[in-house]
Amino acid sequence: MRKLRILLAEDHLVMREGLKRLINDQSNMEVVGEVADGVSAWQQACLLKPDVVLMDVSMPQMSGAEAIQKIKEVCPEIKVLALTAQRATVYLDQLLKVGASGYILKQVAFSELIEAICAVAAGRQYFDQAAQHHIVSKYVKRQTKKGDEEGKALTRREEEVLRLVALGFSNKEIAAKLEISVRTVETHKINSMKKLDLKNRADVVDYALSCGWLGTVP
Repeated sequence: MRKLRILLAEDHLVMREGLKRLINDQSNMEVVGEVADGVSAWQQACLLKPDVVLMDVSMPQMSGAEAIQKIKEVCPEIKVLALTAQRATVYLDQLLKVGASGYILKQVAFSELIEAICAVAAGRQYFDQAAQHHIVSKYVKRQTKKGDEEGKALTRREEEVLRLVALGFSNKEIAAKLEISVRTVETHKINSMKKLDLKNRADVVDYALSCGWLGTVP
């Protein structure tokens, strides 16, 4: 059985060593690299091409969000799970915009971290309870403020594309999965986001969570 290849990006040595030991103890995972700063994180991610990067949000030289953005620009197929010690969700919107597939506290049980890694590796999103509450509350507030508007019904294909966008798939991956062209994917994405007044990927994830889409690949 092929093991999931994990890159650890964590500037605290003790934390990194602990994660490395625990992950390597899993029969289906292996740590293929470890770095202590944001610049090294995106460089090593593009060199090693792991399945998942476990990324500390607060990193020296380059923030976790900046490193994630660079990774996704060069290697969009790599999934990134953001780690944070902060219970506040101040980083969440930015992390979603740059392409993180999940967001989880360092304080969670190790079993939940393993669950999160497996989820993002499989192309799903994973958010801890605080993050889920923030996203859903934000979406509900926005929808309440806007009120019900006409012309928002998505076609079946638009919904399929938008769901896959929310799950973190690139345009190229969506095109291959649905057997349509990349240009068609882009058209459906633009049209669906325009109908729903969604400005960026963070908004798409908000909407997907409110619809119960996340965790289910069409």
